[in-house]
Amino acid sequence: MVLSVLLGALVGGLCIVLRLSLDVLIGLAVHLTDYASPGTTGEGGLMMAFGTAAPWGLLALPFVAAAYAALIPDGVGDPFTQLVRGYHQRGQWPALPTQVRTLAATLIGHASGLLVGRDAPFTMAGMIGARLMQRVTRLDAVEFRTLTLAGAAAGLGTVLHAPLAAAVLIAELLYRRFEFEFEVVMPCLLAAVAGTAVYGLAFGFTPLMAFPDVQVPAAAQLPAFLVVALGATLLGWLALLSCSALPGTALRGWRRPAFAAGVGLLTAVVAARLTPTVLGDGSGWLQLGAGGFLGSDAGGQAAWRWVILAFGLHVALGGGVLPSVGIGGLLGIGLASVLGVDPAVAAMVGAASFLTVTLNVPLAATLLTVTWGGEALLPVTLAASGLAHLLSGTRGLLDSQVQGRRESGVHSGTPAWLPDTVRYIPRRTPDLPAVPYDAAAPVTPQETEVLPPPSSDRELYRRVVPASWTGARLGMVTLPPGVEVVGVVRDGSVRLPRADLRLTRSDELVFLARPEAYTALEGVLRLPGA
Repeated sequence: MVLSVLLGALVGGLCIVLRLSLDVLIGLAVHLTDYASPGTTGEGGLMMAFGTAAPWGLLALPFVAAAYAALIPDGVGDPFTQLVRGYHQRGQWPALPTQVRTLAATLIGHASGLLVGRDAPFTMAGMIGARLMQRVTRLDAVEFRTLTLAGAAAGLGTVLHAPLAAAVLIAELLYRRFEFEFEVVMPCLLAAVAGTAVYGLAFGFTPLMAFPDVQVPAAAQLPAFLVVALGATLLGWLALLSCSALPGTALRGWRRPAFAAGVGLLTAVVAARLTPTVLGDGSGWLQLGAGGFLGSDAGGQAAWRWVILAFGLHVALGGGVLPSVGIGGLLGIGLASVLGVDPAVAAMVGAASFLTVTLNVPLAATLLTVTWGGEALLPVTLAASGLAHLLSGTRGLLDSQVQGRRESGVHSGTPAWLPDTVRYIPRRTPDLPAVPYDAAAPVTPQETEVLPPPSSDRELYRRVVPASWTGARLGMVTLPPGVEVVGVVRDGSVRLPRADLRLTRSDELVFLARPEAYTALEGVLRLPGA
């Protein structure tokens, strides 16, 4: 709990620097294109757009989009995809240079006007903050895994100005169906509150969006809001369906940045020929539309953003929180002008439905709308997000999400995640003998097979060396009955557990143990001072 608060304060400070850097980048982009999208009141943004996008300035968008795809390696994904995949792989997040490249890509992409949400760089900053804390403190694998989620929640809470919703979103984001990591909700909440507190000291505590006084919708208007929820759900589901239009192997190598350049060119053409309002994540236009300044034009903005999103998802463009909120909210405002209902309520109903479909976060979507629009929105947005979650199925923008806890590498009963150089054989094959380990050569799947435990009630577990064991010889380590060390992972290879082997902080141990015995070992190691 203490580490979560400290991490939140650290991430809040990082987000202050990030906000200042983003303001500079946006200023440079405005100077290049002579156009600025409206901002939200909570971020000190203007409530109007000025200038007309210069065509020659928009020609930079294809190159920026190609650079975005080149900076984020193939298969890594946007910050949310990295966060969820790394958690389910027992904390195996991308290396720090890859995370820094992702941060740079999201910053440049958002500042240039591509459909990259403002939340993306702040979420990645939270993950980097957890890695920085790991370098100055002694964190075991469980602590680092939890604190990385908490750091992401802190970064997301600062940009959304909604710490509770951010904490719930991170816990809810891990699965495609309504499941929670209750053990990480409190660290995420503490970190998000601390991060928002530090960030608010510099930029204030105004909610991200300011809505007019919203009243509880009348019963006669509920069918109209149901139409809004169904429309946003359908568009969200079609966006997910577009992700399967291209096979995963179609955009490899040079084809990936080339395709991203095409998405950037599409954005530039729409902005230059039709409307520059498609630039940005749409949160500013949602702010204006909820106040009644857009009317039916909001539906056109939502349609074009949906087209850009459907293409951009193939190269991790548009998969964050605010792009989904912007598209769903603008769609709701457009439908509200046709149905004759309150645009503010319709905006939040559309936003909650679309966000629920794309990220599988019905409760967090409801909390966001209540945070921004007030408690009067709770009944209708809760019903809308629940309906969207019921109708949308288990598909989602994040391919790293899993169906349930039993399928997660953190909670499954299968052996712990092993490195790519080691392959686990679930059942012993009599005609496939194990090849002895050669200490002089690196381990490859062709050279060594890791066979299952000889006893069916024992499993393999992988854990970083506890802080209290650093520097000790392996033979001096005391283990509970039923636990033994069968391998030491060092520099990407597995070494024999020799008694004279001195453990280092970067080593990882592979245990063979009964589940109850390993639980006892973890309980001992996680005592204060262990």
